[in-house]
Amino acid sequence: MSIAAVPGPPDCAGGREQCAVAAATVETRELVVADLFGADHARLVRMAVFLGADGDAEDVVAEAFLELHRNWHRLRDVAAASAYLRGTVHNLVRMRLRRRSVERRHASRIVGDAESAEVAVLWREDQWEVRRALCRLPARQRQAVVLRYWLDLKEAEIAAAMGISEGAVKSHMSRAMATLTRVLQRGRSTRAS
Repeated sequence: MSIAAVPGPPDCAGGREQCAVAAATVETRELVVADLFGADHARLVRMAVFLGADGDAEDVVAEAFLELHRNWHRLRDVAAASAYLRGTVHNLVRMRLRRRSVERRHASRIVGDAESAEVAVLWREDQWEVRRALCRLPARQRQAVVLRYWLDLKEAEIAAAMGISEGAVKSHMSRAMATLTRVLQRGRSTRAS
């Protein structure tokens, strides 16, 4: 089928050739988003949980895929789609945590967060310890650790996802690991005695 034979959207004013390119882009977008969903969905949900989106991690990831679909035209390269998703999940979790913090500050009474049954079953006690220690870290340190150890990203990829320099990533990682080591050792010595 030639480009001229590909029907374009009815509002396409750029001629059949530009309409065909737009139609091919839409088809590519649909295929890439579907492939990414199959390949990255579970990892992104885990990332969202580790960043602090316990009860709504799936919603965060679904919203990230929706944002990718909506903003497809902004991608420079199809290969950047996975990084775009990670960055979007990262930002959405941060926004939700910030909103929760404001809500708690202004709430007349504080109600403890209850974990969902699925989350509680999936975690062993040592994982809970690590998670509690992660929650004590400042947000940027926690994000760097999650991106490095749960998503196996390199420092350059972490820097790109967080919008900071590689040196800042190294600094966040160093401080985070020192804090985690101290907190986890203290927890183990308390249990042993």
